[in-house]
Amino acid sequence: MAARRQDGRRRKGVAGAFPAAQSGPIAAAGSFAMRRMPRRALTLASLALALPAQAAGYPEAPVTLVAPFAAGGAADLAARTLARFAPRHLPNPAAAMLVENRPGASGALGTQFVARAAPDGQTLLLARVSAAAILPALDPRTPYAWDGFSMLGLLDENPFVVCVRTDAPWADFAALLTALREQPGRLSFATSGPATLLDLGVRHIFATAGLPLDAGVAKPYRGGGEAVAALAAGEVEFLGNNLSDTLRAIRAGTLRALVVGLRRERHVALPQVPNAREVEFEALAEITGWSALYAPAGLAPAVQQAWVAALSALRGDAGWMAATRALGSYPRLLAPEETRDYVRAQVALYRDLGRRLGLI
Repeated sequence: MAARRQDGRRRKGVAGAFPAAQSGPIAAAGSFAMRRMPRRALTLASLALALPAQAAGYPEAPVTLVAPFAAGGAADLAARTLARFAPRHLPNPAAAMLVENRPGASGALGTQFVARAAPDGQTLLLARVSAAAILPALDPRTPYAWDGFSMLGLLDENPFVVCVRTDAPWADFAALLTALREQPGRLSFATSGPATLLDLGVRHIFATAGLPLDAGVAKPYRGGGEAVAALAAGEVEFLGNNLSDTLRAIRAGTLRALVVGLRRERHVALPQVPNAREVEFEALAEITGWSALYAPAGLAPAVQQAWVAALSALRGDAGWMAATRALGSYPRLLAPEETRDYVRAQVALYRDLGRRLGLI
């Protein structure tokens, strides 16, 4: 109950780096099965009939969509894809949606900006797992509660992938783990800050493999796109990241993927790359990126309903579906209450993972 009360109140301060974790082997993490949420039956016809008159001309001015990480990363790419296709399904189909990047503090700065914005539907958030679930789960200094938003819907999920440069000496995932075990603290990896998917995913690998949490040296960058560029430039030796951040560099032959965090199949975009089960490291599938659309708490019901209808319409929008898959993501459109349940489960998962990793 105490944890629930802590989640429910708005916290003050700015998220920062976590204290250094103690070195030493940590027991292998048990597998989680990601609970599949049932879909609410929404139809465009019923939503159109129920849409209040107040939202008939929404939006009358361009909507700002905040991406809380730097340009070129997974958040930015998902935001620009949404901004390209979603407005045509709003009551005002000529509406404009402008992406604004506000990186910093592991995504907390942009997320906090939207949390404090007016709930008028003119400022929205492309919520990402790092700032929307991992930070609230692990750091009590996070300046917003995980559920302190009007959640409009989940958009997509994106698997985690481990990469090296194509000229790296490690031919496969097992070889990289051997190098980390034999040369602790010598190899570096790129992150987008403490408590982000890039950082937590790699440390989860260390812990599951029985390595100390400082088996590799973390080098922070402003976002997943910059982290990929750092690996390509040879500034770091390896990287764990969202597939959408890395897919272009992999296809270009700049980076080589060692494993994709899926259990049952290989990713259609990378059929040559083994999945987590094939490399006998199924715990990697626990880590996955996702995008959702949030608004400040207290959003007018008419505006929320307009966005619920617009996101539901994306199910039949072949352009958005294809563009999302082209990023390496899996479209997964959930209604607001299903999204809240999904994020609640994610917060619980990362809080438990943080405890097992010694981060909280």
